[in-house]
Amino acid sequence: MLKHMLTITQELHDRIVAHARADHPDEACGVIAGPAGTDRPERFVPMLNAARSPTFYEFDSTDLLKLYREMDDRDEEPVVIYHSHTATEAYPSRTDVTYANEPGAHYVLVSTAECGPDEGPGQFRSFRIVAGEITEEKVEIVSAY
Repeated sequence: MLKHMLTITQELHDRIVAHARADHPDEACGVIAGPAGTDRPERFVPMLNAARSPTFYEFDSTDLLKLYREMDDRDEEPVVIYHSHTATEAYPSRTDVTYANEPGAHYVLVSTAECGPDEGPGQFRSFRIVAGEITEEKVEIVSAY
């Protein structure tokens, strides 16, 4: 039973998937910010994978600091933190769990393992990661909020 749910627009879903395909074979990563307290992802912020790795992602610390200052100024919070897995399923790795430090965020994983940079079947899954515990949640894709 999935008790939590991520509601996201088709446009934002498609932008995450497009970013994952564009960065393949490296992992893509980014944030979708939303108004504080609303749990509504609105502002798509693709980030650079500073690790430039097919098996690991790391936000550039300068970019991340800039993003958090920007969100603070706009009264936003990270609603979705996303990244891709290029060779495995869309499920958080031990490393992903270690770096998950936003208990209120939806952690979205996209797998490009089957299709790579091309159109094709891919996984798009969302999780809550709190105190090392992973909980998958339902994803509802809507045309608009």
